[in-house]
Amino acid sequence: MKAGKIWGQTELIHANGVLEFHRIEYKAGYKCSEHEHEFKWNGFFVESGKMLIRVWQNDYDLVDETILLPGDFTQVKPGCVHQFEGIEDGVAFELYWAEFNHNDIKRRTVGGGLKKKPVETDPMRRILEEDNDVFGGDSIFNKDYSAVKELEEKARHQEWIKNKGV
Repeated sequence: MKAGKIWGQTELIHANGVLEFHRIEYKAGYKCSEHEHEFKWNGFFVESGKMLIRVWQNDYDLVDETILLPGDFTQVKPGCVHQFEGIEDGVAFELYWAEFNHNDIKRRTVGGGLKKKPVETDPMRRILEEDNDVFGGDSIFNKDYSAVKELEEKARHQEWIKNKGV
């Protein structure tokens, strides 16, 4: 719905809980009221024409003036008195948004990595270690398996020596 203003007209394009998006048509030589928003940011993107944005600074006695041409964007933070004025007839998009408080997080835990299981390199060793509970570490199964592993290691070493021609 379009709404007439002394400076032109505004049309709400979209609004939700955190954003408002308006298309405004403004007239040269007219300006909006000097006003501020307590919680909302106010942004202006000029599509055509020329617009002047005034922002009264809270920290010192100064008024910033920014001229926007087509394709330019500026924003005014909450709590700053501001005003726009048409220098040339034009069209702009006006946005209002609220920013989240980035310090609003309340942690219940500190988080952390998942405990990874070690990569199994010798499945037979795992089986024998599980059997230790039943047969004990000195069982014939463990002794024989250790002997087999030693023989395999010696064979690999002999093969390596043979291939190197030592």
